[in-house]
Order: sequence, then structure tokens, then C-alpha cells
Amino acid sequence: MAKPRRLWVDWTVDRCARGLLWAAFRLPYARRVPMMGAVFRALGGITGFRTRAEEQLAYIHPEMRADERRRIADAVLDNFGRVLIENYSTTDQLEWAKCWQPRGPGLETCEQARRAGRAILFVSGHFGNYQAARAAMNVRGYQMGGLYRLMNNPYANAHYVASVEGVGGRAFPRDRRGLAGFVRVLRDGGQGAILIDQYFSGGEPLDFLGKPAPTVLSAGELALKYDALLVPIYAERQDNGLDFDVTIETPIPHTDARTMTQALNDSLGARVRARPDQWFWVHRRWKPLRQAGQFPPLDPDSPATEALPEAEETHTTSSQ
Repeated sequence: MAKPRRLWVDWTVDRCARGLLWAAFRLPYARRVPMMGAVFRALGGITGFRTRAEEQLAYIHPEMRADERRRIADAVLDNFGRVLIENYSTTDQLEWAKCWQPRGPGLETCEQARRAGRAILFVSGHFGNYQAARAAMNVRGYQMGGLYRLMNNPYANAHYVASVEGVGGRAFPRDRRGLAGFVRVLRDGGQGAILIDQYFSGGEPLDFLGKPAPTVLSAGELALKYDALLVPIYAERQDNGLDFDVTIETPIPHTDARTMTQALNDSLGARVRARPDQWFWVHRRWKPLRQAGQFPPLDPDSPATEALPEAEETHTTSSQ
């Protein structure tokens, strides 16, 4: 159980967050979303998120100019704020999602699998707005639930889970009971969603953006065990800041869990390289100093011991 002082801090933070959300909901959706983006840009220095994003960018792109890192970090903060309020605005999000027509080479394969009652495991990352992709599919007859990572703040976790379930499908925590429920969905031929781009200390050191990143193999393992389609899906924010291009990529071939998961990393990595401003660089994806005693580097040119600050991360958002 958390210490009383920690619970008091969590309660205070949650009340501040609820107050910000209450204020945002006084505005119509089309004004609410950019307003929250502006708030998170303004708070970037106070929260430390801007610095963290710039550090992650420097780790992956040491050649990048400081002013370019700042520009991308500010765009990341803007997207972060927009995603937060969009995902709490579930009624509006579902209404807007009716206009986000999913496309891509994997769409017809998914349609065939759904009609045949075959399980589909959709995989994405903290890119654009991951929940927008679920919303766009669920308003078209899917029931894509989500496997999520519990938030550190117990007061915030309850209303976060409600926002996940608000766009359809159940939300399952990443614990024994939650995973059992998620597995039942796949076993019964349903659809589920996982995000794979946060640090997991017990994960395999797979390549992500040219650096070793501990990654869980559960997506590949579940797809193999339950004969589920393993499908990368993304919702890329469009220039108007409110709409999304929802793309369903070709399903990952069934081989072995490690190879399949690396293919997922490569798929997401290509998206991030093309639009770095849309990925959550505020997450400490690599933690190289923590890796140093556990895993060897992938190659001599990218040692796992390269320096980045190693403070514990507080999860303000959770993986689905």
C-alpha cells in the first residue's frame, strides 16, 4: 500500500487534473483540443517533459540541432495535451471518428477475419492518438478492447479506465486477472489492442530506432497461441489538429514471437522517423544506464551504456 504522504500527493495531483479537465470541458470540442495542446506546451518546462523529450531525441539523433529538438519537443507536448483531452471526450471522439475512414493494405484482411470469427490483435504505439484508431474501428462494428498499464496514481486510474472503455471494448489491466480476460477475448475470436513502446525491464532487447529497447514479446506470443491476426494500426494526426488518418498495415506473418515483435518495432519505428513530432518522446523508452548491467548492446556502434538521465518514470498515461 502506498505511504499516506504519497497518497496525499496523488490525491492532490488528481484533483488538479480533474480541475483542468473540468475547465477544458467548458469549451466545445474543436476549441477544447487545441487549448489543451497549448496548456501542455506551456507546462513543458515545469513538468520536465520538454527536457525529457529533448534528451530522448538527442539519444537517438545526436546529430540533430538543438533548435530542431526543441521544435519537435514542443510539438510532442502539444500532441500529448490533445491526446489527453480527446481520450476523455469519448462521446465527441466517437462522433468525429465516423469521418475517419480506416484504410490500408490490412483492412480487407481484417474484415475477412472478423466475418470468419478469427481473433485480431491490433498493435500500435504512443503515436498520433492510439485511441483514435480504436474509435474509428469500433464505430464500424469492431469491439476492440485494450490491454493497459496501471497508472501510478490510483485516484487517476479509475477515470482513465472509464475513458478507455468509453470508445467500446473492455479495458484490461496488465496483471494476471486482466491478462486472463484479454486472452478470453482472443480465444473467443474477438479483437484486442496493445501498445508496445514503453520500457519493460524483463523484455527482450530488440532494436527500436537503432537502439536496444527492452520489449515484451506478448503480442507475438498471443498471436501464435490463439491464431490471431497480428496487425499494426496507427492514427496519424492531420494538419487541422483534430482529424486522423487511420492506417491498417499488412498483418505480420506468423513465424516466432521475437521475429514478429521486431517487425512491430520496425513498423512503428518507420512511422516515428517519418513524423517524430507525433510520437511520445516524453516516455523513457530505452533507459540505457539501467540496461547496462542486463543486456549487451546490439552492436558496437550503439552501446547500451550511452548516457541518459535514469530517474524513475511517473506514468501520466498508460499503455493499452
